[in-house]
Amino acid sequence: MKLATLKDGSRDGRLVVVSRDLRRYVCASAIAATLQQAVDAWASCAPQLQALAWLLEEGRAPGAQPFDPGQAMAPLPRAYQWCDASAFLNHGTLMQKAFNLDPIEGVEHIPLMYQGSGDDFHGARDDLRLPTEAQGIDFEGEFVVLVDDVPLGCPAEQADAHIKLVLQVNDVSLRALAPREMLTGFGFLQAKPSSSFAPVAVTPDELGDAWAEGRVQLPLQVQRNGEWFGHPHGGEMNFSFGQLVAHAALTRRLGAGTLVGSGTVSNKDRSVGSACIAERRAIEMIEHGSPCTGFLHFGERVRMDVVGLDGRSVFGAIDQRVVAAHE
Repeated sequence: MKLATLKDGSRDGRLVVVSRDLRRYVCASAIAATLQQAVDAWASCAPQLQALAWLLEEGRAPGAQPFDPGQAMAPLPRAYQWCDASAFLNHGTLMQKAFNLDPIEGVEHIPLMYQGSGDDFHGARDDLRLPTEAQGIDFEGEFVVLVDDVPLGCPAEQADAHIKLVLQVNDVSLRALAPREMLTGFGFLQAKPSSSFAPVAVTPDELGDAWAEGRVQLPLQVQRNGEWFGHPHGGEMNFSFGQLVAHAALTRRLGAGTLVGSGTVSNKDRSVGSACIAERRAIEMIEHGSPCTGFLHFGERVRMDVVGLDGRSVFGAIDQRVVAAHE
């Protein structure tokens, strides 16, 4: 099933079930008012939401209406916890080579992960409002999973069962601010403004054969100003989402609604392009000695979409404009 959150003037919006073709929705407030409420009681809410989804597909859901992705908030507009990894090691390898950085010890065995800001996610069609172009505005296309309550020390082989929904995100980065924050050893703060999510979250079974080995086995289509930027494949993750969830839960419980990201989707085959500007610039540095692709300017547009095995958009498209914060 596919779930979305529609704008209603509140912080958390209202939960709706969306049809597989993303054309219709039906309100789910009789089951759970918000997605967080649904995740908090997933065992009881999920069967009811699935039944409503079946009615919607059959054309028998009362009150069904056309779905407008422009009215969608992030599926989970704010999360108690947002942990983002760097599970595509090719991305890190390219950055290290381009900037002559020392390799990180044990990176092949222990996932890199930081704790991001989960209190203010953007919807897929919301403008990206940022302070200044001088901060090096970049997009990052990623996949994300949402979990229910995960116990402390949960092993990877059990973590898969806690994955309830899959999402797609534009994890915005400010590249000019990142180097200093990384050198401090405390991790990202100012370099990671609010992220933007595709309109719908989907249960893993909705992906069919494209959900395998704890990975989204589909390419992520990325455009900049209507032009192709890349279509790297999600199956090349070096760590599965189960491994990432287990890593996050090594010393703490994960509360229901925790989001765990894959990091920038990145493939060894350079012909598939990239899911972020920094990676393309790194490739240009490696191949030509200097970068020629600039970071985003105000007025530019970023689009991300994932097409499933049935030829239809899985999550709906992220399609947003970058603008000055006080425009």
